[in-house]
Amino acid sequence: QVQLVESGGGLVQAGGSLRLSCAASGRTIIFKTMGWFRQAPGKEREFVASITWNGGITYYADSVKGRFTISRDNAKSTVYLQMNSLKPEDTAVYSCVADVRRLGSSASVTYEYDSRGQGTQVTVSS
Repeated sequence: QVQLVESGGGLVQAGGSLRLSCAASGRTIIFKTMGWFRQAPGKEREFVASITWNGGITYYADSVKGRFTISRDNAKSTVYLQMNSLKPEDTAVYSCVADVRRLGSSASVTYEYDSRGQGTQVTVSS
């Protein structure tokens, strides 16, 4: 089992930026597809972004495309989420996930994962 600890959340004004980090320990993440999910109050947890083990393939939710960038540093066992042009609707608890699997076709895609961190709060004020 891999342990995931997120950091970098906080309060930011609309239009601002934040960079989230996810430090992994325990089992190595070097060959794992990693990702980020988020959950807003009263809503279901939703996929945000994922990245393959070598960074070669990334996926993003439509709502964050062009604004968020996922990256990783396998030497540091760390995954990042750079969030720019933040909007109030981005307010949520952001969680790092490991062993992400993309299921279905382009018309209907779902994501599953094996491990999830406790999350970090991101609040965007208008």
